[in-house]
Amino acid sequence: MGAALRRIQLGSALSAFGLGFTVPYLYVYVAQVRDLGAGTAGIVLAVFAMAALAVLPFTGRVIDRRGPLPVLVVASAVASLGAVALGLSSQVTGAVLSAAVLGAGTAVMQPALATMLVRCTGPATRTRAFAMQFFLQNLGLGIGGLVGGQIVDTSSPASFTLLFLIEAVMFLVLGAIAATVRMPRTPAAVPEGSAGSAAGRGGLRVLLSHRAMVQLCVLGFVLFFACYGQFESGLAAYGTEAAGIEPSTLGVALAANTAVIVIAQFVVLRLVERRRRTRVIAAVGLIWAFAWIVAGYAGLGHGSQTMATAAMISTYALFGLGESMLSPTVAPLVADLAPESMVGQYNSAFALCKQLALAVGPAVGGPMGASLHGPYIVTFVLFSLGITALALKLGRRLTPVQDQPALANVPSRVVAVSMPESASAPVAAAR
Repeated sequence: MGAALRRIQLGSALSAFGLGFTVPYLYVYVAQVRDLGAGTAGIVLAVFAMAALAVLPFTGRVIDRRGPLPVLVVASAVASLGAVALGLSSQVTGAVLSAAVLGAGTAVMQPALATMLVRCTGPATRTRAFAMQFFLQNLGLGIGGLVGGQIVDTSSPASFTLLFLIEAVMFLVLGAIAATVRMPRTPAAVPEGSAGSAAGRGGLRVLLSHRAMVQLCVLGFVLFFACYGQFESGLAAYGTEAAGIEPSTLGVALAANTAVIVIAQFVVLRLVERRRRTRVIAAVGLIWAFAWIVAGYAGLGHGSQTMATAAMISTYALFGLGESMLSPTVAPLVADLAPESMVGQYNSAFALCKQLALAVGPAVGGPMGASLHGPYIVTFVLFSLGITALALKLGRRLTPVQDQPALANVPSRVVAVSMPESASAPVAAAR
């Protein structure tokens, strides 16, 4: 499946490149360029996130029934329509509705792409495939943001319309590339009454009965809440208010985060791919706890302004190191836990937990980072240590091969030994 995998990775990277053109400037575009005010900009950003929460609960079952390929093609077309509409919106209603369409389309892309990667890889190659996807997406976002920064002009709405049109074209390119992919044939239909049909009928019940997956979803929520949910809200507010850094320095810090991911991804991959996944995730919790301590020094250490700025940039860089360790561990683990007939639903459930964290994180972290500086740092140091504890607890739920795929002597689907408790009996009967 090398050719199919390369096309999927290329389309994923190009869509991230398109997102990079608009994501950093969405607030400025709505609030200042279209002169709709900060309140409307906040509503647009909230609707963008809430649209994802609305569609993800239904996405997984559609992927499993219809296949990830048609779902991805439709989602890319919807996202392209939303991007064009948002680029042309000059009224509140149009901006809000366009953001909802764009948010729904981009949200559906994530589990569809993840399921396509699963279908085109085996346990031996899945870790590297997800690491490559994470690397290319970050590279695309970074380059898109840099190029978009050279085009934007806050005095010219047409320059922002151009950004959204470029984003729309990249989504269409993703759909066109995906349409040329020849997916591997799915396994033969499972007889009625077997585990596969039971999973199809009662997907949520089966998933909730799978304790390892439930624990992984909880862990995923904490991961995204303690990191991504703070980048553009609580940590940014803390850096400007407590550490006194210039807003432009936040751009440098985000660039340092991306640079660490791009530079370290494959070096880190060699170090972690033969180690236990849960131990790697536990190490990420410790690294992020140290990152929050460094951020605490920046705002509460009473050092020079130069040291505070360096500390904040280092905080973002340490987060990037942790992210590069997560990309080859968490997403492949979701895939390996999923029964054959529920890969899409498992990917969608994990994406939903991620989106919840990204919605709750700014709401909690923003006010704390702006005013409660000491409690803010202590809270997220504890959350980071909680990642370590949850990861070690999850490790006791996994089989040795699920936790460390390198132990497998021959290629095999790890999901075969990870059937939820409620589905194990029908499998035995079917056999």
